[in-house]
Amino acid sequence: MALQNSAGEDTAMRRRRMRYRAWHRGTREMDLILGPYADAHIEGLPEAELDRLEKLMNEEDTDLLKWIMGQEPVPGDVDAELLAVLARFNDARLAGI
Repeated sequence: MALQNSAGEDTAMRRRRMRYRAWHRGTREMDLILGPYADAHIEGLPEAELDRLEKLMNEEDTDLLKWIMGQEPVPGDVDAELLAVLARFNDARLAGI
C-alpha cells in the first residue's frame, strides 16, 4: 500500500522534504548513512521507491542503525532489502573515502 502524500504535495516537494529529513535524523550516524544515499538517489526514485524509503525512514534511528550494521536481525515487517541497499551504499561510500 502506498503512503499518502500530504494534501497536494507534489513529487518535487516530497523529494526535498525527504532529503532534508535524511540529513536531519536526530543522530549523526543515521544522517551520514541516509543523507548521502538521498543525495545520490532520491531524484531518480519512482513514487513506489519513495514510499519504501519514507516508510523505512519512519523507523527509529537506533533500530535502523542496528539493522544496517548487522547488530540485530531485521524484523519481518521492515524492508530488509532496502536496508541491505543502504548498507551496501554506505560500505561502498566509505571504501571510497
